[in-house]
Amino acid sequence: MHQKLLKILHNCNSLKQLKQTHLHIFIHGLQDSTFLLPKLLTLSSHLGSPHYAHSIFQYSRCPNVVACNTMIQCFIGKTRVGALQVYDQMKALKVSPNSYTFTFLLSCFESSEALEDGRVVHGDIVKLGFGSSVFVQNTLLDFYAKCAGGFGFDSARKVFDEMPERDVVSWNSMIAGYMSRGGIEPAMRLFNSMPEKNIVTWNSVVSGLCKAGNMELARLVFEKMPERNDVSWNALITAYIRLGDMSSAWFLFEQMPEKTVVSWTAMVSGYNIIGDLESARNVFSLMPVKNVVSWNAMIAGYVHNHMFDQALSVFRKMLIDGKCRPDQSTMISVLSACTHLGSLEHGKWNESYINRNKFDMSAPLGNALIDMFAKCGDVENAKAVFDKMDNRCIITWTTMVSGLAVNGWCREALALFETMCLRGPKPDDVIFIAVLSACTHGGLVDEGKQFFYQMEHEFDIKPRIEHYGCMVDLLGRAGKLEEALRFVENMHLEPNAVIWATLLGSCKIHGSGDLVESVTRRIIEKKPENPSYLTLVSNLSASVGQWKDVLTYRQVMRQQGIEKVPGCSSIQMGNKIDEFLAHDTRHDKRKEIYGVLNCLNEQVASVSDGL
Repeated sequence: MHQKLLKILHNCNSLKQLKQTHLHIFIHGLQDSTFLLPKLLTLSSHLGSPHYAHSIFQYSRCPNVVACNTMIQCFIGKTRVGALQVYDQMKALKVSPNSYTFTFLLSCFESSEALEDGRVVHGDIVKLGFGSSVFVQNTLLDFYAKCAGGFGFDSARKVFDEMPERDVVSWNSMIAGYMSRGGIEPAMRLFNSMPEKNIVTWNSVVSGLCKAGNMELARLVFEKMPERNDVSWNALITAYIRLGDMSSAWFLFEQMPEKTVVSWTAMVSGYNIIGDLESARNVFSLMPVKNVVSWNAMIAGYVHNHMFDQALSVFRKMLIDGKCRPDQSTMISVLSACTHLGSLEHGKWNESYINRNKFDMSAPLGNALIDMFAKCGDVENAKAVFDKMDNRCIITWTTMVSGLAVNGWCREALALFETMCLRGPKPDDVIFIAVLSACTHGGLVDEGKQFFYQMEHEFDIKPRIEHYGCMVDLLGRAGKLEEALRFVENMHLEPNAVIWATLLGSCKIHGSGDLVESVTRRIIEKKPENPSYLTLVSNLSASVGQWKDVLTYRQVMRQQGIEKVPGCSSIQMGNKIDEFLAHDTRHDKRKEIYGVLNCLNEQVASVSDGL
C-alpha cells in the first residue's frame, strides 16, 4: 500500500488531487508514515500551499527528523518564523537534529533581521557537537557573510578562522563575502593563500573585481585562469558592456571558444545601450540560435532608441520565425512601441494576441495596455483593462488617472484618485503630478489648489519641481498671472526655465505685456542655449511688437548655430507607419507629398481671396 500511495502522490499535479490522496492516506491510517509524510509535505509546498503542509505537520503525532527537516525546508525563501516554530517543536518532541536540520534552518535566515536568531542556532550547533562538521560550518559561514553590516561579517570571519577543517566552499564563501562588500585587498589575500582553487573561486574573483570596476586586475586574473567556462567569459564581457567599452567586449567575444546564446544576447544588448543599432542588428542576425531573451533584447533596443516601427518589424519576424513564444517582456516592449507611434490598430491586435494566448494579466502588462489605449485615445478600452485587473499597483492607478486626464475626462480622473485614496495603495508624488495635470486640463483651479494642499499636509509629500510646474500652468491658463507669479516667488525650490517658460506662455495667451520682460530675462538666465525657449521668447516679442528684441534673439540663435528640433508626426497606412518631419527631405515620397501640399496651399489661398 505504501508503494501504491507513493506512486499516486508522485502523479499529483494540483492541490485538489493532493488533498484527495491525503484523504486516502488517512483512511488507511498511514498519515504518520515515515515514507509518506515527508513526501506529503514537499508536494504541498511545491504546489504553492506551505500552510497546508504546515497543518499536515502540526497534526502528525510522531514526526521524525526527516519529516521535521522537510517541513523546515518548505520555509526556505518564505519565512524564518515558521522554520523556527518547527525547530522549537522538534526540541519539545525531543527529536534530535542532524546536519541537514541546521543547513535548512540557516538557509531560511536571509536578512540582517535574522542575525540574533542565527546566533541562537549557532549556539545550538556548538552545544550539540556539530562544530566540526564542514557541511554545517559552511552554511553558518554563508549565513553570517550574507548578513548586512560589518558585525555579521566579523562573525563570518571568526567562524572561518576557528574552523578545524576547511574545504574549497569555505574559502569561496569568504572571498565572495569580501568581494560583495568591496573588500578587494582581503579577498585577494585569501585568494592567493588558498591551497586549492576551483573554477567557482576564479569566477568569484573575476566577477567581484568587475563589479568593483577594477578591470585591469580582473583581466589579469582572467588571463591566469587554468580553465574558463561560460561564466568566466560572460562576467568579463558584461563588465566591459556596463562600462560602454564595446570594442573590448567584442575583442573578448571573438576569442570565446564556444559562444552561448547568453553571450550573443549580451553583445546585442551592449550595442543597444550605446545606441549602435546597426551593430546590434548585425550581431542579432549572426546568432546561430536565438531564445526569447535575444528577441526581447533586439525589440527593446529599438524601443529605447525611439525606432518604434523597427521594433514592430522585429516582433513580426519573431512571430513568423515561430521558434520562440513571446513572453510578457516582449509584449510590454511591443505595446510601448504602439503607444509611441499612436498606432491603435497595432495595439488592439496585440491585446487580441495576449488574450488568445492566455497571458497572465500581471501589473506591468496591464499597465502597458492601459497606457497604450489611453495615449491612443481609446479611453473605454483602457477602463476595461483597468477594471479586469486583480492586482493593481500605484503605477496602475497613476496610468489610469493620467490617461483619463489627457483625454479630457478630468473629473473622472479626480474621482478615480479619490477612490484609490479610500481603497487602493497610498498615493505617492508621481500620482499627484497626474492629478494636478487633470486639474490643469480641466481648468479646475480650486480643485488643483485643494489637491496641492492635501499632498503637502495630509500625505506629507514634499512638492517637486513638476508639482510646482503643474500649479503654475493651472493658474496661468486660468489667467491668474499675478497669483501664478506670487506662487513662483514663494516656491521652496528655485524655479527652473520650464517654470518661467510656462508662465511666459500664459502671458502670451492672456496678453500680459507687463510680465513679459521680467519673465523673459529669467528664462535667458536659466537656459540661454535652449532653442525651444529662445523661439518662444522670439515669437512672444514679435506678438507684442518688440521687433528689436526679436532680431536680437534670432541673431543669437544663428550665431550659436541653434536650431529648434523639427516637429514630427506619423500616420498608419495598413501595416506600415510613415513618419514625417517639418521640412522633411528624407522621405522616399517627398516629391509627391510636397506636390500635394502645394496644391492644398493654392486652394486655401484661392478660397481666402474669395472671402
